[in-house]
Amino acid sequence: MRTVRAYERIVEQIEEAVESGSLHPGERLPSERELMAQFAVSRSTVREALRVLQARGLVRSRPGDPNGAEVLPFTPAALHKSMTTLARVDELSLGELVQFRMVLDASANLLAARLRTDEQLDEMDAAIGRMRAAVAVGYDEFSAADVAFHDAVARASRNKLIEICTDVVRSIVLGLISEKIAGAPDRQALMWRSIRHHEEVLAAVRAGDGPLAARLSRQTMYDYYVGYVPAGERPALRALLE
Repeated sequence: MRTVRAYERIVEQIEEAVESGSLHPGERLPSERELMAQFAVSRSTVREALRVLQARGLVRSRPGDPNGAEVLPFTPAALHKSMTTLARVDELSLGELVQFRMVLDASANLLAARLRTDEQLDEMDAAIGRMRAAVAVGYDEFSAADVAFHDAVARASRNKLIEICTDVVRSIVLGLISEKIAGAPDRQALMWRSIRHHEEVLAAVRAGDGPLAARLSRQTMYDYYVGYVPAGERPALRALLE
C-alpha cells in the first residue's frame, strides 16, 4: 500500500470535483486558510497541492490570494500535457504505445481520405519531398519531415483529439527508439522504405480510399517499429493487421 500524502489527498478531491462537474471553469476554490481548516493541514501542504493543480492546468493560483485559486477551462494544451504525463509512466510499454499509434494513424488516414483539402494534400506531398531531400542530410532532418507529414494528415482528419494524441504518442515512441534508428547500419535503407510507404499512403488519401489508407498506415507502423518491440508484445501489434 502506498501512503497518500496530505497534499495528494487535496489534489485528488479537487480533481474529482472538476471531473464530476461540481466545480466549473471560472469558479473559485476556498481560500488557503479555508483549505487548511477543511483538510486539517498546514499552509505549506495547501500550497503544494495548489502548485500541483496549477502544473496540471486545472487552476490558476496566486499565493495568498484571498479569493482562492480559479478553476481554468479545459484546453487542448492541458490535454496534451496530461496525455504526455500518462504516456511517460512506467506502466505503459513500448508495445502498447506503438499499438495505440497504429490505431491513431489508421483512423487519421481514414478520415483524411474523406475530408482532406487540396492544400492539405500539397502539404503531405511537400513533406515527402523534404523526406527525400533529408536522406542524404541526416536522421534529424528526415524525422522532422516525417513528423510534418503525419501532422498534415492529423489536421486533415479534423479531429482535435486525434491531433493531440498522435503528437504525444509519436514523440514518446520516437524518443524511446530514436538513438537506435539513428545508429542503425541500414539507416538510409530504412528511410527510403519509409518514403515508399508514405507515398503509398498519400496516393490512397488522394484517391479517397480511406480503408486502404488505414490499412497501409497500420502496416507501415508495424514494419517500422516491430523490430524494436519485445517479442512477447508483437502479437498485439499483428492483431491490428488481421
